This record gives sequence, C-alpha cells and structure tokens, in this order.
Amino acid sequence: MRVVAHRLIVAGCTVVGLALVYAVVNVQGPAPDLALAVSGALAESGVSHPVTAVLLNFRAYDTLLEVAVMLVAPLVAAALPTTAPAPAKPTNDPVLQALAAVAVPLALLLAIYLLLIGASRSGGAFHAAAVLAGALVLLQLATGRSLPAWLTPTRQQPLLILGLALFCAVGWLSLLLGGYFLGYPPAWAGVMILVIESGLTLSLALALWRLMP
Repeated sequence: MRVVAHRLIVAGCTVVGLALVYAVVNVQGPAPDLALAVSGALAESGVSHPVTAVLLNFRAYDTLLEVAVMLVAPLVAAALPTTAPAPAKPTNDPVLQALAAVAVPLALLLAIYLLLIGASRSGGAFHAAAVLAGALVLLQLATGRSLPAWLTPTRQQPLLILGLALFCAVGWLSLLLGGYFLGYPPAWAGVMILVIESGLTLSLALALWRLMP
C-alpha cells in the first residue's frame, strides 16, 4: 500500500508540475509591469514603502497564510515527544550580564523603531521580531530567564496566536466596513497595517524564541 500511495503522489506531483510548465510557457501577451502597478496604487495602500504595501495590503492574504505557518510551527514542535532540556542557569559572567543590561533595552527601542518605520522604509514586524527574539536569547544566557515566571508555556499560547488573531480580525473588520476580506478602506489602511504588525511583532518574536534550541 505504501508503494502504491508513494507512486500516486509522485504521479500527481508530476502532472501538476507539467501543467504549471505548460501554463507558463503558453502565457499570451507581455508580462505585466508589476512595479508600475504597485506605484500606481501606493497612495491608497496606507503606507509609502512598496514592500510593506505589497506584503500587508496588496497580497495580504498570502502573508496571512505565511504567518499562520510560522506561528503553528512552535505549537507543533512543542507537541512532539522530546526530552525536555534542563532549565537554563545564569552564567554569572559579569561581562555578559553587563552586555545584557545595556543591549536588551536598546534592542527593545530598536524593535519599536523598526516596527514604526516599516510604513516608509525597510523594517516592519519581521525585522522587529527578529531583534526581540535575539534580545530574549541574550537575556536568557545572561540571567537564566528571559520571560516572567508567570508566563508559563501554557499561558504563552494566547500571545503566540495574537498576531494571527489580529490579522484575521482586521480582515473581517475591513469586510464589515463594506470592502472585502483584507481589503482595507484607504482612510484606515495605515492604522490597520500598524495594528497587524504590532501583534505580529510580539507573536513572531515569541515563536522564533521558542523554536531556538
């Protein structure tokens, strides 16, 4: 049965692959100028940076699915049977502790800065989350604990799905306001994108930290 199932999967993937190749080869007409299309609609996107406009507005549905995969990954990893590592212990290294005392607050400020400039320059939730995750790792190496004691793995779950929940909530809100799912009203697009990215920053930072060995 496994051999038959394997062959069916291979055959199905082959058919789909050949169909995609045929579709690409037989595309009629010139390729659309996507850069021109983005720049023409940038004024209604709520942001002035084309990358942010594409990721969080023009193709926000794709980004929503990507975020869902990233946030489900630590939940799946936590469910896998594995030997729990010993709790981290502080290194008692004064140099590392002094570095953490300076670097962690600066990392927090940098993360906020990266989040806020995402509307006009390179930055946004993913950059800010990476900085926060690095700060959590440094804090854990220096002190043996990076999160408050009351924030147990079970209580981390709501924070982990916060970004995805806000993403979906903003999408439904835009639908109720007369548009379509994730079709933000131009007047509120900037605020909605900022709300989404704020939630994603916290959730993605926690997800990255939990995926680290």
